Amino acid sequence: MTKNNLPGDQTNNPLHGVKLVHIIDYLVDEIGWENMANEVDINCFKSNPTKKSSLKFLRRTPWARTQVEELYLKFQK
Repeated sequence: MTKNNLPGDQTNNPLHGVKLVHIIDYLVDEIGWENMANEVDINCFKSNPTKKSSLKFLRRTPWARTQVEELYLKFQK
């Protein structure tokens, strides 16, 4: 078995090595907080949005993080 075939291999994961802070920075630059709030319905994007509050919420809320990661991938294509 080669190294690339090991369980947990991340070679096909487009998010491998991408930090959440980079995802937030990218989306804010590309579409802004208002459009992010339209795409992902969470208060940390709607009411007085900051990178710090968004990161804190997304790290504690897996379903929201998944939606933000999917949004990031959508704009990467």
